[in-house]
Amino acid sequence: MKLEDRVAIVTAAAGAGIGQAVARRFAEEGAQVVVSDAHARRAQDVAAKMSAEYGRPIPAFGVDVTQKDQVEAMVRATLERFGRVDILFNNAGINKLEPVWEMSDETWDLVLGVCLTGAFRVTRAVLPHMIAQRRGVIVSMASVAGWIASDAGQAHYCAAKAGVMAFTRSVAAECSRHGIRANAIAPGLIYNEFLSRIYPPDFFEKRKAEAPLGRLGEPADIANLALFLASDDSAYVTGEVFCVSGGAYVRG
Repeated sequence: MKLEDRVAIVTAAAGAGIGQAVARRFAEEGAQVVVSDAHARRAQDVAAKMSAEYGRPIPAFGVDVTQKDQVEAMVRATLERFGRVDILFNNAGINKLEPVWEMSDETWDLVLGVCLTGAFRVTRAVLPHMIAQRRGVIVSMASVAGWIASDAGQAHYCAAKAGVMAFTRSVAAECSRHGIRANAIAPGLIYNEFLSRIYPPDFFEKRKAEAPLGRLGEPADIANLALFLASDDSAYVTGEVFCVSGGAYVRG
């Protein structure tokens, strides 16, 4: 029970992929998890299932991380209920493929707003409380796209994820003296069933062949690293970005 009695907020926690896997991993290790997602009904459904599975009430909030008032209301409600926030997992993200010369301001603002500014807003909301308690951990989702240029209409996404990396290092530098650690995870392709509705089967076969470990990543691969970073096992780790790509990134 590495996170026993700690309070963890997980954004974008109600989908089929990384966020829900992390929320469940944290709950398995004893954390009081707060499920947040832009889809309020989906968040309520996931929280209800987790409450039944883990034998304790798990609150849920419909939160659009681009909306300051919604973010602050979630943090305020969490504090009212639990009295503290120990862990923040910034998972909210979005992408919409458009080449730079066709990209609208709206598309640019959407992707930067959710992926980067959203992480800033939730981090800003929890930091005063973490500083007051002299303890806290922030883990944010970056991507190998923050290192690797893309020719697939993802300039905004690459910029956002590179920004998450730089933001994470800055938070670590500013907040370490307050007992707060900040790290980021940069995954390659992490498979979940929803992706099969978007991409054809040969896409996944190609990506699998590119990975030296010979398989696609799974949400559990990220959740296990998130647990390490959120727990005292990583007490001397801050300001780092961890690549999880099955070795694919080191090839290119």
